[in-house]
Amino acid sequence: MASTTSLDRLGVSRNEAGVPELRVWSAHATSVEVVLFDTADPTWVASSLPLTRGEGDVWSVASEGLVPGRRYSLHVDGPAGPQHAFDPTTNLLDPYARGIQRLSAGNWRGVIVDESFDWEGVTKPAVPLDRSVVYEAHVRGFSKSNKAVPAELRGTYAGLGHEASVSYLSDLGVTAVELLPVHAYGSEMRLVGQGLSNYWGYNSFSFFAPHPGYASAAAQREGPSAVLREFKEMVKSLHRAGLEVILDVVYNHTAEEGRNGPRYSFRGIDNASYYRQTEDGGYIDTTGCGNSLDFGHPVPQRLVRDSVEYWANECQIDGFRFDLAAALGRDERVHFDPQHPLLLELRDDPALAGVKLIAEPWDVGMGGWQTGNFPDGWTEWNDGYRGTVRDFWLSDTAAIRHHSHPPAGIGRLAGALSGSADIFSAERGPVASVNFVTAHDGFTLADLTMYGTKHNLGNGEQNRDGTSDNRSFNFGVEGDTRDATVRGHRRRAMRNMMATLLLSSGIPMITAGDEYGRTQRGNNNAYCHDSELTWVSWQRQPWQEELTASTSRLMRVRRDNPALSPARFAVAGERVIGATERTWFSAAGTPMADHDWHSPGNRTVQFLARATTTDGGSDSATDENTVLVVVHGAETEATIRLPEHDAVGGYELLWSSADDAAGGDLIAPGGDYALDGPAVTVFRALPPQV
Repeated sequence: MASTTSLDRLGVSRNEAGVPELRVWSAHATSVEVVLFDTADPTWVASSLPLTRGEGDVWSVASEGLVPGRRYSLHVDGPAGPQHAFDPTTNLLDPYARGIQRLSAGNWRGVIVDESFDWEGVTKPAVPLDRSVVYEAHVRGFSKSNKAVPAELRGTYAGLGHEASVSYLSDLGVTAVELLPVHAYGSEMRLVGQGLSNYWGYNSFSFFAPHPGYASAAAQREGPSAVLREFKEMVKSLHRAGLEVILDVVYNHTAEEGRNGPRYSFRGIDNASYYRQTEDGGYIDTTGCGNSLDFGHPVPQRLVRDSVEYWANECQIDGFRFDLAAALGRDERVHFDPQHPLLLELRDDPALAGVKLIAEPWDVGMGGWQTGNFPDGWTEWNDGYRGTVRDFWLSDTAAIRHHSHPPAGIGRLAGALSGSADIFSAERGPVASVNFVTAHDGFTLADLTMYGTKHNLGNGEQNRDGTSDNRSFNFGVEGDTRDATVRGHRRRAMRNMMATLLLSSGIPMITAGDEYGRTQRGNNNAYCHDSELTWVSWQRQPWQEELTASTSRLMRVRRDNPALSPARFAVAGERVIGATERTWFSAAGTPMADHDWHSPGNRTVQFLARATTTDGGSDSATDENTVLVVVHGAETEATIRLPEHDAVGGYELLWSSADDAAGGDLIAPGGDYALDGPAVTVFRALPPQV
């Protein structure tokens, strides 16, 4: 078994003597050699160098030929057997290669890169979790059709880092861009056979190299060192504007697919150690993608930690969203362990101090749904929040229309608004929850209001793929319509869901395009479409510009009112710095009674949120911020009596989904406010006059 120190400096680096050295781990190999290709012809072998097995099954060779720009592959031989897949004639990628070059389909070379870069003093923004607003986007799809970006940069790292892109994101009000996978990846053989491609990128074969296809044509021509520089320039540009960069990383499986899939790297280097298998060589697949890396083994654990450290420090990445993260926490028995060494090492590694760790807290294996079970220091995608918000504003509305009564009242939504304390422990607080209504997979926000069922025929799987549990409501018409009434209901529903998201405790995440009502025409699994179907559109109708402005205004309301984004849960009878105390009221302005919470017919609630803030991180209270949020979840008019409270002298209207242009009105405590539902309204509470 490899020791911790023996696994240091895997890949190409300079040894103690200053000579370039390649180090590769394989426990079962009988020989390893590195093939160096001609600098002009990547198919011509210039030389081959044997590696020597050393401590901890690390094979190494030192050579002055291992210089930036050099293309190289590994040839690995070993025993036959059901768990092995050695073939010394196959050109394999070094798992630690920092650069990748594609020669043809399935034919890649590792490339040694020049990592030098001038960050010009630009540092990470270090946005606190409670102030974070995440924007999930695709590198290519975000700028591909934006004419404000030069044509040669659209759909590239440089396009996302362009002033037009950065200004849009800054003006919108988000604090972080979460990028769909940028690790070098390939398309599955099945998709290639259908003439499709993997657009999302959840099919990595290298965990250290940026995907070359997202670089500009000029950078691709210049080579992997230029691709890496362009990626870093993008990060620097976003950081300069105060925007963090979070990477969606896919460590749970690789592009080598099932047992008979392609042999790119891990399978040919040490199949028995990298992948979970039965004794007869069958793969134990907890990802649904054909294979699962074995995180009961210390070497795959170290691979992930080294990769995360590389991106966090060499490329200055601020955080990581771990795809199917339950797979990373499975031990040698394939059981999920919240105290798994990898989960704790990523949290406790001094080299990763301050880095945001976000789990997609499930996979498809036994016991795979682990929302709320990750250790302190991790945040998690909250799928329960997604379902609750969709139910309240969409499924329940459909039920009321069709059956004259809702299946549920206000209780579940109140829990979601408060940070899901029933899911996340008091020690972790509301910032353990990444709240979302939509993500890259599933309906867009607009499609939730336009389609009752998925429309995925274009994916080539006879509409079998993608979830059928959408909890959507088309408001009476499937797809687009010219009916002004239906359109009005849909846009109101979008505003209500966006408002709920941005007024909830926890970390809000919106999907690129939801701010203006982007549609995928009912496709809820558009992973294989690299087209205008999935790209962000920059030609928008007036109502879309209005929705964008509304989203931006809500973000400003959230930013200006710390009561909406507490870092901690409140404790009854205690003054907790960074927490928000909520007082709940009925539509009549009276404290909520048990029957108000449990009656399916009650669709209205108000909560007064009071936050104690601090200055400079001290533990002394300096000031308070108080807001009132009113939620009315029925298609009726309601008269809301705003609550009386000792700490409130009046209410100033900040925003309402019922009237997007509303704001500035002053209402006295105990005064009535007419609300045309369904709607969300937020007021700033003014202090009493002395």
